[in-house]
Amino acid sequence: MRTVTATAAAVTAVLAAGAASVAAGRHASDAALKAPPGRPLPTEPRLTVHGTTAGHITLTRDLASLRPGTYGLAGSGSHAVVGPVQPTVPHPPDAVVRRLERVTHGTLSPGDKVWLTPNVHVGNPDSALGLDHADVDVPGELGALPAWFVPGVRDTWVITVHGLGSTRELPMNVMGFLHRRRFPVLDLAYRGDLGAPRSPDGLNHLGQKEWRDVDAAIRYAVRYGAERVVLHGWSTGATMALHAATHSELRDRVSGLVLDSPVLDWQTTVRALAAARHTPGALLPLAVRAAQGRTGLHGERAAAAAHSLSVTVPTLIFHGPDDTVAPWRFSRRLAERHPNLVALHTVRQAPHGAMWNADPEAYEEAMRRFLTPLM
Repeated sequence: MRTVTATAAAVTAVLAAGAASVAAGRHASDAALKAPPGRPLPTEPRLTVHGTTAGHITLTRDLASLRPGTYGLAGSGSHAVVGPVQPTVPHPPDAVVRRLERVTHGTLSPGDKVWLTPNVHVGNPDSALGLDHADVDVPGELGALPAWFVPGVRDTWVITVHGLGSTRELPMNVMGFLHRRRFPVLDLAYRGDLGAPRSPDGLNHLGQKEWRDVDAAIRYAVRYGAERVVLHGWSTGATMALHAATHSELRDRVSGLVLDSPVLDWQTTVRALAAARHTPGALLPLAVRAAQGRTGLHGERAAAAAHSLSVTVPTLIFHGPDDTVAPWRFSRRLAERHPNLVALHTVRQAPHGAMWNADPEAYEEAMRRFLTPLM
C-alpha cells in the first residue's frame, strides 16, 4: 500500500509540474500573441522624467534615452515628441537631456514614468498633419475594417500596415512624405485593432492570418481606382505585406513592398518578447510550443518565413542590428537571396519598428529613390 501511495504521489507531482509548465508557457507566449495595440512591447524600458525646461526634457540615462532621432514619448495620459540628445545642456551624470519638440496632450512632471514610442503623431491625418482624409470601411472576412484614406492623384496607392505594439497612427510618420508625392494612402486597422473585428481566438497570429485583411485592402483599393499598390508594413505588418504579395489573388497589382523591421522568424520573436518579460531561459521553448498550439502556426514551415515567402516585386527593407524583437540577420539573408529585387537599408541604433525615427531624412530619401520608378 505504501508503494502504491508513493507512486500515486509521484505521478500527481509530475502531472502538476507538467500543468504548471504548460501554464507558464502559455503566459510567456502572451507577450507576443496578446501584445495590445498602442502599448509598449516588453523590450521597451520605462524611463523617469527628471524635469522639463523650455525646449528640453531630462530623462533617466539609458541606452533607450540615448537613441538618435525623433520619437514619441508616451506616459499615463500624456504624449510628447522628443528630438535629438542635447549633450551640451547641463545635466546630472545619471540623466540625459533631449530636445522637447512639443507636448501633444497631458503634462510631463518630475517622477512621471514614460517610454519612447515610434508613434510621433496621435489623432488622425487631419488633426495631426492637417491632411484631408476620409474615414472608410474596408470589407474584411471578419467584418468591416476601419481605415483612413488620404487622396492623391496617382493611380498607384500605398497601403500602410502597422505592427506589434503600435496602431494605425504609426504610418502617419511617413504620410506627409507620401502625400507630397501625390500618392493616395490607405492606412489600415486590422483584426484586433480598436474598432476592427476581434480575431476569433483573440490572439495575434504574427501576420500569418492577419494578411487576409491586407488582401481585403488591396481589393478595396482596386475597386476604387488603384491600378497598382505598394504595400508598406512595419513589424508584423511587414509580414502581412509579404504574405499578401505572395498569396493574394490580386498579387499582380502589387508593384512594390516597403518593409520596416519585418518579422521573418516568428519563433525568434516569441522567444525575444517572452525573455523580455523575464521568462526563465528554460521556459522559452515552452513559450514557442504554446504559441504553436494556440495559433496553429507550424514550426517546420514558419521557422524561417523568409525562406518560404517568395519575393517577386521590388522590395525595400529598413532594418538594423539593434532590433532585438525581429533579428536583422533574416532581412540580410532575404536581401542576399534576391539581390536583383531586394534593397536593404541598414539602420543602426534603432529599436524594433522605429527605423524612420532614427533618421527621418535618410529614411524618406531611400523611399523617394525606391518609389520614383513605381510612380
